[in-house]
Amino acid sequence: MSFEIERRFLVCQDVGRLCRNGDRIVQGYFSFDRQSRIRIRIRNDSAFLTIKGPRQGIIRSEFESNVPLPLAAAMLSRLPPETLIEKVRYTLPYAGLAWEIDVFGGLNAGLVVAEVELSHPEQEIILPHWVGREITYDARYGNSSLSVEPVSSWTQAA
Repeated sequence: MSFEIERRFLVCQDVGRLCRNGDRIVQGYFSFDRQSRIRIRIRNDSAFLTIKGPRQGIIRSEFESNVPLPLAAAMLSRLPPETLIEKVRYTLPYAGLAWEIDVFGGLNAGLVVAEVELSHPEQEIILPHWVGREITYDARYGNSSLSVEPVSSWTQAA
């Protein structure tokens, strides 16, 4: 089992000119509670089963394994289509780190999130000019949360 250490931010500027060769991602959740999140993801022509443990600060345990693409497609087809997360992921290097930019589609269209994986929780980072508010600890922006409460359902106060 490995660990994921990441910080997440809203993208506050148009980064379209920076984003090239994105990966199309469709994913769905089969379990999400306080203990774990079980996700099936198709990324381009590959598929993965991921189990994430509870977050402790910015650290969470993560297990990921390749699965056959037809199996993943069959599993995702059993979920309500409106709960699937659709996005295109771009990778942008900045200040020695690889930033992942997720441009959401479907019921989360308009949402653009940047995340960066770190080596350790105290790692200092230089923020790109195109990132805005940090959402690392805002559960509403977690993909599993977005699958059941997409941004299109949020009120203006959110």
